[in-house]
Amino acid sequence: MEITVEELNSDTTCLRMNGRLDMLGSGEIDLRFTALTTTDNGSIIVDMSGVDFIASIGMRLLLICAKSKKTRGGKLILVKLQPLVREALETAGIDTLISIQPDESAALIALQD
Repeated sequence: MEITVEELNSDTTCLRMNGRLDMLGSGEIDLRFTALTTTDNGSIIVDMSGVDFIASIGMRLLLICAKSKKTRGGKLILVKLQPLVREALETAGIDTLISIQPDESAALIALQD
């Protein structure tokens, strides 16, 4: 699992993920992803176009980081989900807890709300 980081503006960072958010993939990025998403009050857009599978441990990682981000006054938004990943998140009800947007532009608009 790989993460690349891009600063979109002074308050928003985009994390692009590539790989599988299964036990192995989540373990590979857990500390870095947590550090990138929970250490400040800015918002995070997570581009998941490169994620083709998510297991419950990956969902847990996203939920923990989104909750921590919210307590600091920021938001975590997921974008560009592949159909199977979107289906898994919706089935688990994650879409009611973490905003899912089609792309970065829609996510930036959602951050203004």
